[in-house]
Amino acid sequence: MLPRNTLHFDRRHDCGPFDIVGDVHGCAGELEILLGKLGYRVERDGPEGFRTYEVSHPLGRRVIFLGDLVDRGPRSPDVLRLVMSMVEADRALCVSGNHDDKLRRWLLGRDVKISHGLGDTIAQFETQGHGFRDTVHDFLDQLAHHHVLDNGGLIVAHAGLVEEMHYQSGGKARGFALYGATTGEHDEYGLPIRLDWALDYAGDAHVVYGHMAVTEAVWVNRTICIDTGCVFGGQLTALRWPERQLVEVAALDTHYASLRPR
Repeated sequence: MLPRNTLHFDRRHDCGPFDIVGDVHGCAGELEILLGKLGYRVERDGPEGFRTYEVSHPLGRRVIFLGDLVDRGPRSPDVLRLVMSMVEADRALCVSGNHDDKLRRWLLGRDVKISHGLGDTIAQFETQGHGFRDTVHDFLDQLAHHHVLDNGGLIVAHAGLVEEMHYQSGGKARGFALYGATTGEHDEYGLPIRLDWALDYAGDAHVVYGHMAVTEAVWVNRTICIDTGCVFGGQLTALRWPERQLVEVAALDTHYASLRPR
């Protein structure tokens, strides 16, 4: 048993098995298909945008969502309902992504820049009741920025996490987990120039993350990015743990044009 003061992201006792899912970005249709391909029973009711879900796996596997549930895609409310129902039923874990955190701040009435697909989510929320908005805020507000799992052998964080920040709860670790490392400059497309921290990673734990859309998920020094750009017309990818098997489904459409060529 873990000590009572163990930080809530410290789940070393939890060894899975897991199916870790990359950035969904409102692509509920692809998520439903991916979960089915992974062997989950996906029971759904209601029209798109207002669906309720009951998701389970016959062998007791659970999902880990890597954040960025919302923005850019066509059905962010459905993605949120599915993920929230799974977390509530202890059939999934979820870490916060930068898009999720920005939505949380918008729901609080904070002054945030409406960009990078947040406007699409806001438009979708206009048809939702205030009760749903309050539930979403409360859910996003309690998300950890990373989880430590499987006896310390697995780290999940939206944008990854360098070894010295594993088990850290401060603002620096949270910022890295949400946004990754950048140079502070922007490229010709107006996007932050990112530092590839994985090239220098030498930790014992495996780190699974998303945030930066890649064309193919590839292991680099015990790290792997599984955001394969579903919302941009790529794939929605899951990593089975501990099998380390990749499972993916193709995007149903190009839901959002990528600013940077893929």
